[in-house]
Amino acid sequence: MSESLVIKGFDGARKLAGSVRVTGAKNAALKAIAGTILFRDEVTLSNIPEINDVERMFELLSLLGANVAQKKRGVYEVLVPKTLSTTMTPEIAKRFRGSVVATGPILARFGRVSFPHPGGCLIGSRPIDLFIEGFKNMGATVHLKDSVYTVTAPEGGLRGATFFLKHQSVTVTETFMMAATLAKGTTVIKNAAMEPEIEDLANFLNTCGAKISGHGTPTITIRGGKLLSGKGHTYKTMPDRIDAGSFLVLGALAAKELTITDCNPLHLEALIEALRTAGVHIETTKNTIVVRAGNKAYTGVGIKTHEYPGFPTDLQAPMVIFLTQAEGESMVFETIFEGRLNYVEALSSMGASIVTMDPHRVLVRGTTSLKGRNLKSPDLRAGLAFVIAAVIAKGESVIHNVDTTIDRGYEDIEDRLRAIGVEVERVRDQSAS
Repeated sequence: MSESLVIKGFDGARKLAGSVRVTGAKNAALKAIAGTILFRDEVTLSNIPEINDVERMFELLSLLGANVAQKKRGVYEVLVPKTLSTTMTPEIAKRFRGSVVATGPILARFGRVSFPHPGGCLIGSRPIDLFIEGFKNMGATVHLKDSVYTVTAPEGGLRGATFFLKHQSVTVTETFMMAATLAKGTTVIKNAAMEPEIEDLANFLNTCGAKISGHGTPTITIRGGKLLSGKGHTYKTMPDRIDAGSFLVLGALAAKELTITDCNPLHLEALIEALRTAGVHIETTKNTIVVRAGNKAYTGVGIKTHEYPGFPTDLQAPMVIFLTQAEGESMVFETIFEGRLNYVEALSSMGASIVTMDPHRVLVRGTTSLKGRNLKSPDLRAGLAFVIAAVIAKGESVIHNVDTTIDRGYEDIEDRLRAIGVEVERVRDQSAS
């Protein structure tokens, strides 16, 4: 039976106060866990978020034959033996897209990998062709049978290659950055993604013996080498910028004063600039963000999602909630995923005025009063946006199936919400209406 969050709304009142801690980044932790396959010895990982996707990645590695031990909350030790199963368990791999990033390290080290078409949120097409083309460029052969891909490295291992990615992709960039770490020769990834999580991973791998340069730019160069060593090097997961950004939007709408700690404001410049343009009072230090209530109404602002350092697609849904409370019309242009605006119909049922222009664009008219509703969480990010909407709405809202959506990416969400003043309770799900 799935689970729901029951939230009592504030009807637009500003009741939240205090501080909220940002957790380790889901999209950094998953890649670091996959990266342990490149190591000849034990790796210690810290500040790992206790979320469903991380649990699945550890389970995936354990079923392949890796030794995973939790030392305490958020701290794990992983040892990958000299021999490892190279067939990913379909039941797990299909359930979250992050599984595909492990294919590169497995193939590079063990010469073969078998995996199903990856799963994840239903937010639009996420083609796997970039992975297949990349493996072929490194000399591998690829066979597809019954929706399972089997990739085999050439004699002597993967070979360095030069890629130009047709689409900037974080997961593709990281997968081949790791595969190239053990390949023969030099690999160059052009039109590489530039997200902070990529830099975070590359810096850790370099600390442990990799030869990666250019990370954080559109051209990354990797000189292949030997297995890495984790001795004396503990990986600490960077702060989750999407977690921080979501609480920043919540604070802008519902807080008297809210301090967001353990974050990196430099990773959220696009969001902070958009909110400040709308009239939100925000102060930042090296690792905190403070948002305060002002006296003036917010004004609408246009948003166009873009690869980093542009406005994050993962913060588009929370921003749409914000724009329902800002005066005037705001155009939101989702450029990354064609299915990512599917949630707006549910917001309209709460009283939001949103016109869908096409699969990539909506027009948000504010300000509107939202009313509590029973809502089914469609995906990880829209699910948390529904939570924000429920907090500012009038009456009670029930957000269904949070265990299969929100829990995939947000640690202890109701405890952290409750600590800053949200009236929220987790219950066993009843049928969504």
